[in-house]
Amino acid sequence: MKTLLWNTGRLRLALLMLLAGPVLLSAQAKLLIPMDLSQTDHLKAYGIAYWVLEKGGEVDWLLNYRGGSFLCDDATPLATECRVRGVTFREISAADAATIYAEVRRDDNNMDVVRLEKAPKIAVYVPPTFKPWDDAVTMALEYAEIPYAKVWDDEVLAGKLSEYDWLHLHHEDFTGQYGKFYANYRSAPWYIEQQTLYEAEAKKLGFKKVSEEKKAVARAIKDYVGNGGFMFAMCSATDSYDIALAAENDDICDVMYDGDPPDRNAQQKLDFSKTLAFENFTLDMNPLRYEYSDIDIPPSDPPPIRDPNTDYFTLFEFSAKYDPVPTMLTQDHVNIIKGFMGQTTAFRKTLIKKTVTIMAEREGTDEVKYIHGNFGRGTFTFYGGHDPEDYQHAVGDPPTDLSLHKNSPGYRLILNNVLFPAAKKKQQKT
Repeated sequence: MKTLLWNTGRLRLALLMLLAGPVLLSAQAKLLIPMDLSQTDHLKAYGIAYWVLEKGGEVDWLLNYRGGSFLCDDATPLATECRVRGVTFREISAADAATIYAEVRRDDNNMDVVRLEKAPKIAVYVPPTFKPWDDAVTMALEYAEIPYAKVWDDEVLAGKLSEYDWLHLHHEDFTGQYGKFYANYRSAPWYIEQQTLYEAEAKKLGFKKVSEEKKAVARAIKDYVGNGGFMFAMCSATDSYDIALAAENDDICDVMYDGDPPDRNAQQKLDFSKTLAFENFTLDMNPLRYEYSDIDIPPSDPPPIRDPNTDYFTLFEFSAKYDPVPTMLTQDHVNIIKGFMGQTTAFRKTLIKKTVTIMAEREGTDEVKYIHGNFGRGTFTFYGGHDPEDYQHAVGDPPTDLSLHKNSPGYRLILNNVLFPAAKKKQQKT
């Protein structure tokens, strides 16, 4: 009889351990980094999470709990680092941590726990003339103190992307039309310098035209994603990238860009099966217009008339327990976010492939701001606009001072993507 009772007790204990999950992993004190409105610096909080991973620690990302908070093992160096960086934190007991885990795991709560295990190796695709303030992502990485490497065409075509987990595409024009800045800036020193640099790079790598070289780079990046890489792009690096893939065998560049006229039948030759996110779009073949296609909405040329005080986009809500990937990518302390413009401000909903997940849109319009999809073993995420805290950024404008925007909801979406590859692989499946 005693043996039977002992075995029954062991069975109950095993069942409790199975159901408890992370609760039993919190047998020591924890450090909670809240990501709701109580957080003094949301952006640097991501840097703290990355710092823990760099040091060999693990971070539990509490999806939808107080704005997507982080929970780590308590340690004096971590608390000190939070104080130095100005990040709000709270040291809690093992019992309090167990209570939080239990709340997050409840079936009637749209919450869950994602374990972040390894600091992802980050690369930013940028030209040699790049300045950190040229791009919202690099500004976010710099401010959050998250290290990154810079790569350009040489490294991409040499297969170096395999060394990195996450790749951001700087505001590149993958069509070879130099951002279609010709009409307004063809005499500007920076434009002339850029064209000279790009043409020299293409020649060095064995290509007759910049457009051909950029298409090769686009294909290499697509291979990187297919092999398991995580790719993130903003502004013109989104639609121009897909256009380059669709126009792989077409000449869509006019004479001022590549020395000869474009193919008159380029539109009919587009192959939408090769793109990641968009299909059935129409090219803008006017070489003097600051626009690539009808993917972008509203068009950048002429500059749209809209009120920044009423321009907002809304994040979709996903099931944390069944759709952890889009849930991770939409963690924020608000769900309605100020809009911001760029050469590519937003994406026309009717041109987005049905396999792509829409994560944010401007309600009541055809404008989609934020999308995510899978390709092969990897993923891609596209975010419309140039700078979340600079409504209508223009060439030559001063850089954004992120110390004045520590709690930016728009910048948080960028940093969600930076931490996303750190999640346990089995939790990344959609």
